[in-house]
Amino acid sequence: MPLESLAKTTESTNIQKHVAIVIDDFGNGMKGTDEILSLPIPLTVAVMPFLSTTEKDAKLAYNKGHEVIVHLPMEPLHGKKSWLGPGAITTDLTNAEIRKRVNAAIDDVPHAVGMNNHMGSKVTADERVMRTILEVCKERGLYYLDSKTTSKSVVSTLANQLEIPFLENELFFDEQYTTSHIVKQANLLMNKIDKDNEIIAIGHVGIAGEKTASVLKQYVPLVKQKATAVRLSELFVDPEEVTDIQ
Repeated sequence: MPLESLAKTTESTNIQKHVAIVIDDFGNGMKGTDEILSLPIPLTVAVMPFLSTTEKDAKLAYNKGHEVIVHLPMEPLHGKKSWLGPGAITTDLTNAEIRKRVNAAIDDVPHAVGMNNHMGSKVTADERVMRTILEVCKERGLYYLDSKTTSKSVVSTLANQLEIPFLENELFFDEQYTTSHIVKQANLLMNKIDKDNEIIAIGHVGIAGEKTASVLKQYVPLVKQKATAVRLSELFVDPEEVTDIQ
């Protein structure tokens, strides 16, 4: 194939491929916050509510052109509830209390246009609790990203029933805190770009935040060669329709 034709083919392919990178755990002055927000790529920034830098991180991310979503703490199958932080959703709460907490969390995170779960392997598999959460998201006009912390998640079924926009995470960069693992996952992302038209991946600020930022900085130019980096909402709506995004 002539080089000119190959270039045109590559350009055409790039237009059809989109990568959305989500970074979790903002809101508590975590390591890597500044480095992540300075990456030369549009991100979706998941901010935990009711923490020391919740408002600061959300506003900073928004002002840098990133998309902001609520990173709502939810009960896992294993681990202590006390690890979740304030305003967490647990399966022993009444529907009324769940609604109250979800609304309060949305109100606490400026510029939020969506939501995903922090932990939550127990909650996202609980139909009653998850339905209540998604109902509030629909009422408030938020989409939902299932972080996929369990294979038993009921989010997709309920979101379809409720007709709420939803998406699903496909890989985590840094569930292991080593640079070698993050590089391995970044390479997996590159392989997925070759096979899929849309890819969602999640990283974190915190323990591995600076390492994740460093690896992503190296891989951003490679991603841009193969795909267009987008905010989550751009995967299912015209970005101009999301009024709170710069």
